[in-house]
Amino acid sequence: MRTTDAYSRLLGLGIPAVTTREAAARLGIPLYAATKLLRGLVADRLAVKLRRGLWALDLAVEPYVLSPYLTVPYPSYVSLWTALYHYGMIEQIPREIYLVSLDRSKRIQTPLGTYVILHIAPELFGGFETHGRGKRATPEKALFDTAYLGYAGGRKSSALPEIELPKGFRRQVLRRWVLKIRSKRLRTLLRQRLDRVLHAA
Repeated sequence: MRTTDAYSRLLGLGIPAVTTREAAARLGIPLYAATKLLRGLVADRLAVKLRRGLWALDLAVEPYVLSPYLTVPYPSYVSLWTALYHYGMIEQIPREIYLVSLDRSKRIQTPLGTYVILHIAPELFGGFETHGRGKRATPEKALFDTAYLGYAGGRKSSALPEIELPKGFRRQVLRRWVLKIRSKRLRTLLRQRLDRVLHAA
């Protein structure tokens, strides 16, 4: 099978990224042959290897769209600094793409960008909207995730910069997420912290 034909058939899947197993099934070839073919697509600059067994089929793909593929089988959504910047709530452009997931926390470096995946408890997972194939936190949840995950994890990123609230920001939604925190102490500390942020905004 010619490389161009194989590439065209893979694009026919209609997804921005493909696993080696999916490519093998689509093309009707063994896994080792699919791996070799995908490596050839990378050499021809038609694809990008994101991590072991996962390949992006479009070099110009929006990095946010790839987020769900990086945490499979766990769900994830774009949040924290990445979402805050998207909504114009902060001015500084994040150097990394932040995802919240039920997957374990980790950092994945790819040719298309570095992804920081942060684990969150199941009861705090949610508060996102679907955009195309990806999911992005709402402004309220993005602010909550940034404050909560920084505080709960003791990360250096826990210091919040000056926040500009977008039009239509729903403070009650933010407070409802705070109430979902199981630890009373952490719930109180985070509520006080967010109150200061909202007051300054």
